[in-house]
Amino acid sequence: MTEITIYSKPNCVQCNATYQALDRKQLSYQVIDLSDNNQAIEFIKKLGYQQLPVVIVGEQHWSGFRPDMINTLAD
Repeated sequence: MTEITIYSKPNCVQCNATYQALDRKQLSYQVIDLSDNNQAIEFIKKLGYQQLPVVIVGEQHWSGFRPDMINTLAD
């Protein structure tokens, strides 16, 4: 499986929902905290996102809590 990376910040409700959905599907992921990471912030801005979390799986990426996309990863 391709690595899953989540760009997030503390106290983010949609981020927590994303973690829980991935955990239920037993999918592992790496979290990058944007609190003090200007380089990561610039990266997701260049992708065109302003909402968290930003989830990247290989060439595919999206923002927000997307159970539909998470379900496709588990298949």
